[in-house]
Amino acid sequence: MWTRDFSLYFVGRAVALMGDAMLPVAVTLGVLGIYGPVGVGVVLAAWMAAFGGLVLFGGVLADWFTARRMMIFADVLRVATQLTIAVTFFTGQPPLWLLITMSFLSGLGAALFQPGVNSMIPQIAADPQRANATLRVADAVARLIGPGIAGAIVLLGGPGVVYAINAGTFLVSALCLLAMRVRLTKTEATSLVSDLREGWAEFRSRTWMWSVILVWAVYGIVLFGPMWPVGAQVISEANGDAAYVMAITGEGLGSILGGLVAMRYRPARPLFSGALAMIAFMAMPLVVALAAPIPVIVIGFTLAGAAWAFWSVMWATSVQTQVPGEVLNRVTAYEVAGSVLSIPIGQSLGPVVGEAIGAQTVIWAGFVAGLAGIGVLLSIRPVRNLRAVGR
Repeated sequence: MWTRDFSLYFVGRAVALMGDAMLPVAVTLGVLGIYGPVGVGVVLAAWMAAFGGLVLFGGVLADWFTARRMMIFADVLRVATQLTIAVTFFTGQPPLWLLITMSFLSGLGAALFQPGVNSMIPQIAADPQRANATLRVADAVARLIGPGIAGAIVLLGGPGVVYAINAGTFLVSALCLLAMRVRLTKTEATSLVSDLREGWAEFRSRTWMWSVILVWAVYGIVLFGPMWPVGAQVISEANGDAAYVMAITGEGLGSILGGLVAMRYRPARPLFSGALAMIAFMAMPLVVALAAPIPVIVIGFTLAGAAWAFWSVMWATSVQTQVPGEVLNRVTAYEVAGSVLSIPIGQSLGPVVGEAIGAQTVIWAGFVAGLAGIGVLLSIRPVRNLRAVGR
């Protein structure tokens, strides 16, 4: 697996993932002290709006100009946005309009970059499942140690230093992509509308794909979205902020474990196995809803992290190997958009509903919906019976 191209790609992704894991701390601590929680929310919302709203166009552009070129362009764009913010922090207080604008452009960069992630792997790795699992472990390590490093840097040098480091990680990613020898073929461009329609037709024709995304869209509103703000509130109020940090650490360790398992275990029916594994993910909302003691919470989050990592590898490998390469970028764009666009709804509605009916009730609802969603997935024959390529 460790060819020259994959090694370069891995280094670039691992470094950029570390930068991504550090950035939310810089945004929260840097913007919070100047513009308060509303400012933090607006800046983060600008990123999500750009990413969720434009990722479909990123899929088309990746087909037109090749994923590699668009990924390099996206990295260069994000180098510019992060350096701009870093300089404004170094020279004084950045205006809110500039933070919002740069956050939007950074989200645009992510929208241009993400569709190519799926199409690149089959081109540079003979074993997509192992490659995805390796990248998942790198992501888990970054999320485990990145926030702590960022917090220390902010305290010692200020948020501008973290933004500058983040710009450097995107520069490394761009240079690694530029050094790769793979030459991807581009799709003949017709029109934006017709190519979007073709991508939608390919996405819609695969019942196993759109049914999973429908379940994930519901999860975003009732489970994934509320889990972080409301779950953090429940844990912190009952056990203190340190308990939440311990829970997140447990999730990171579990993600590493799940990625390592996915390297070795190759189920004949990957989505069936992944859906079964997701039952363990429901340990996360369960221990929060029960207001369990800290050790139980950590165990629940560890199980959830392992389950999520395993599912993610099974899902990514299925998409990469089941969808033809000439439409993979556009299909990925629809898959990503459907997966993430509902999460901000859950993030914003969860705390409001929690004030009305109780935070733990919201988490209980997510737990019940989560188990029901797994039942739905296992009941759909195209999902249950989808076979791994070559099995």
